[in-house]
Amino acid sequence: MGVGTMVFIGVAVVVIVYAIVIYNNLVGLKHAVSQAWSNIEVLLKQRHDELPKLVETCKQYMKHERETLEQVMRARAAVASAQEAHDVDGVGRAEGMLRMGLGNLFAVAEAYPDLKANESFQHLQSRISGLENGIADRREFYNASVNANNVRIEQFPDVIIARMFNFKSADLLEFSVEETADVNVGALFQ
Repeated sequence: MGVGTMVFIGVAVVVIVYAIVIYNNLVGLKHAVSQAWSNIEVLLKQRHDELPKLVETCKQYMKHERETLEQVMRARAAVASAQEAHDVDGVGRAEGMLRMGLGNLFAVAEAYPDLKANESFQHLQSRISGLENGIADRREFYNASVNANNVRIEQFPDVIIARMFNFKSADLLEFSVEETADVNVGALFQ
């Protein structure tokens, strides 16, 4: 074997090893996105299971606030439907509706001192607030994972391996304008 052949073989081995490293890194990023989404789904399911208990507790006190309670339950159903369809954008929109509904519900509850003093309500409100914080944390981690994945599959030379093996970009979990807007507490009592 000549020197030229050995150099060619050496370069080929380095290129193959480099391609394998890129491929393995892309696989790791893809699975990090899946894991981050699964973490969000766990918290969404827990909150999904807690909301009917909260609404039922509130119904006992808030006889005149049916629309607020129904808004929460409609939003809950929309989140579950989008989650089952693996529709990240749909989850984002439905989450915005649900968070707004919960904000309205907790604001309206201020007008019911007996409800606010109810141990079950306090527990559920605390539990759901904790889940909301957990979802926000997991959403941030999910979006960071998605961003890392999407950047890597667009960068050279990773883009070559990504296209060869059909790696796809993932969607960020974003929320609607309604969710980021302040709740008009005064309007809730009119």
